[in-house]
Amino acid sequence: MMDRQAGAKPVRFAASAGLAGLLFGFDTAVISGATDSLRTAFALSPTGLGLAVSAALWGTLVGATCSGRPGDRWGSRTLLIWIAAAYLLSALASAMAPSFWSFSLARFIGGLAIGGSSVLAPVYISEISPARRRGLLVGLFQFNIVAGILLAYLSNFLIAMQFPEAIAWRWKLAAAALPSLLFLILMFDLPASPRWLASKGLMVQARLAARRLGMDSNDWPDATPPSSGARLNWHQHARPILLALAIAAFNQLSGINAILYYINDIFAAAGFSRLSADMQAVAIGLANLGATLFAMAIIDSVGRRPLLLIGAAGTCLALSGVAAIYATGSGAVLLLPLLILFIVSFAVSQGAVIWVYLSEIFPTPVRARGQALGSATHWVLNALISFAFPVIAAWSHAWPFAIFAAAMAAQLLVVWFFFPETRGVALEDIDLATGLSRTPHPH
Repeated sequence: MMDRQAGAKPVRFAASAGLAGLLFGFDTAVISGATDSLRTAFALSPTGLGLAVSAALWGTLVGATCSGRPGDRWGSRTLLIWIAAAYLLSALASAMAPSFWSFSLARFIGGLAIGGSSVLAPVYISEISPARRRGLLVGLFQFNIVAGILLAYLSNFLIAMQFPEAIAWRWKLAAAALPSLLFLILMFDLPASPRWLASKGLMVQARLAARRLGMDSNDWPDATPPSSGARLNWHQHARPILLALAIAAFNQLSGINAILYYINDIFAAAGFSRLSADMQAVAIGLANLGATLFAMAIIDSVGRRPLLLIGAAGTCLALSGVAAIYATGSGAVLLLPLLILFIVSFAVSQGAVIWVYLSEIFPTPVRARGQALGSATHWVLNALISFAFPVIAAWSHAWPFAIFAAAMAAQLLVVWFFFPETRGVALEDIDLATGLSRTPHPH
């Protein structure tokens, strides 16, 4: 009974930290239900609306880029407390904003929290997880992102039914305050990462934290030497840096966010005139959720690399089919099935693997900075591709999907030849076991 209770502790604490992902997804998607009202409330031009909506994205870029060094210095758990507070502040300030500029600032703060979440929550969960269950537990972060997106769609729908349009948008944005407050409360109950404490030479505190987390001696290094002053640099970390850049780049080169952002336009361009946007979101969102759950169940048995290979093949096939529909002007009836195939293939591969892989491949002293590098790459390409998609689609609806398909074919080759498998390997041994380093880790 005691062993079972101890084994449940990492799950409970990982689930608490994983709520950052739910807020990540909710805060990203909730704005979709407020754009028309924002235009009216603040008398916004198309440019003004674009600035208001993109304020969170710019905050995300800053948060992802700048959270790594503080995370390595003060620990992921400490930074996650501030991130939870930022989520709560953003929700309330966005809902009560009296002007365009105050609204944009509130959304920017929310973006800082999203960017920080994408770096620090996976790092924390990875460092407290047993090697045999690390993929599943870090996968809770991605699952919560998907669940948060669905929750935002459902919340928007229910609030729209209860309140007049002129004020409904404020309640939609305020709804994020409840999960934000819960996340903030739970963060105070989390201990610091034993691995981070050990890397600072705080071995007594590390052992106490490990005991509270229910971690046994096989789950963390009991004699990790202090490593203050460690830096992420090309000479020591070239291969994990390249892997982080590659997995983050391919994540966005799949076209996932551009497709989700412009899903209504994609269907309209294929000749669908009156499809329900809500039903599309639910169908795509449910497929995403189901595939994410399946990936979480098998990631620690199948491994990261096979999932990436299978997903690259599936997304390439689906995107090629969509490109063919637009190029030939026929087969529109297959558009929704192909897009669902794309979403499922993405969710079981890139969607489930990216945050796990990024949190594994860097050494503990620079893990948060390595995660920040991958996360920042992800968000920069998100912004660039989301901007370029409608421009290229205006010239040819087929070309964006053909480009995405070619990128997925390239990913298949890159993963096959260069990506090591990290399944079941202790974090301290990943660099040596996978060939990321030739220097043995001292135990």
